[in-house]
Amino acid sequence: MRTIHAKTVAAQVKQMCLDANYILGTDVVQALKRSLSEETSPAGKRVLEHLLDNARISQKGEYPLCQDTGFAVFFVEMGSRLQLKGGTIQDAIDEGVRQAYREGFLRKSIVLDPLRRNNSQDNTPAVVWLDMIPGDQLCIHMAPKGGGSENMSQIGMLTPSQGREGVIDFVVKMVSEAGGNPCPPIIVGVGIGGTFEKAAWLAKKSLMRPLDDRHDDPFYAELEQEMLRRINDLGIGPMGFGGRTTALDVHIEVYPCHIASLPVAVNIQCHSARHKSAYL
Repeated sequence: MRTIHAKTVAAQVKQMCLDANYILGTDVVQALKRSLSEETSPAGKRVLEHLLDNARISQKGEYPLCQDTGFAVFFVEMGSRLQLKGGTIQDAIDEGVRQAYREGFLRKSIVLDPLRRNNSQDNTPAVVWLDMIPGDQLCIHMAPKGGGSENMSQIGMLTPSQGREGVIDFVVKMVSEAGGNPCPPIIVGVGIGGTFEKAAWLAKKSLMRPLDDRHDDPFYAELEQEMLRRINDLGIGPMGFGGRTTALDVHIEVYPCHIASLPVAVNIQCHSARHKSAYL
């Protein structure tokens, strides 16, 4: 049995939160550059240029990429032969988030009660999804999830007869209705199957994948590309100003489902697609 202290986890989480909010991933930067070279709309090109400038300024000066530094969302894989000392995984992650958002001057966006709206003042608690895996490793995947793009997310309980085309139509219609609100170019996370709540979990988790990381199953890899083409044909463009770059990528995750069901969830990520991973 391997032991790791909660303070070690908290320190790692703190750095992940800071890095995620200050440094746009190489995969996203490369996608924005590629989109800039392919964009035909003058307004769209100008927006993409500003987004790349913003990423450079943010990384150089250690400024947040966006004023909305998000809800801190974590997907954690914890080995069955790993013991955490000094607190629970939730305690350790919350402490890391607390330190990062206070000391890094990141906006505190979390209210402790959804109706009475009292701010927690430190961006906790984090959302933590925990999976137990074989071995003694701790894998932490983190994403600050902004409210604007999160608000555009939806879930649909389709019927099995709607099939592949029904799923595509649902996703494309949802993006069309969202328009420029989620700050495109977006990344579209799609969860297919499972149950009502599992589909939403799949959609959110899919956003942790690097851009251009196609699904392992060629059937769903092709579906990702078809959805991406259909979404970009909408002409919404960067920040809704028109153009061919509405989405940078579409990621799909699937899970077995009931014979009577076809759940489909869509979780949209804005152009500031921030995510970090650490292995302890």
